[in-house]
Amino acid sequence: QVQLVESGGGLVQAGGSLRLSCAASGRSFSSYAMGWFRRTPGKAREFIGAIRWSEGTTYVADSVKGRFTVARDNAKNTGYLQMNSLKPEDTAVYYCAADPLGRVTGPFSYWGQGTQVTVSS
Repeated sequence: QVQLVESGGGLVQAGGSLRLSCAASGRSFSSYAMGWFRRTPGKAREFIGAIRWSEGTTYVADSVKGRFTVARDNAKNTGYLQMNSLKPEDTAVYYCAADPLGRVTGPFSYWGQGTQVTVSS
């Protein structure tokens, strides 16, 4: 069993930056993949990016490529979603998730609680 705790959301002006953190605990995370998603009311959940923990290989959706990056700190068992040049349309609840078999496309068995990101114009 893995627990994921997110932090770092908040209110930011357009053009600003935020870094979301996702701390994993419960067992060794070395074989996992961590994914990032977001959801806005009335829209389907959107895949943002993922990282294969053992190798550090990252994937980012085309919709945010060039603005968002995914990273991890092995020592802290924490993943990060760095969001730059934020736009009002990035406003959403952001979730991290984990797949124990390291599949960056999921399915993701474990989910964080979500953190609200609001970008003002």
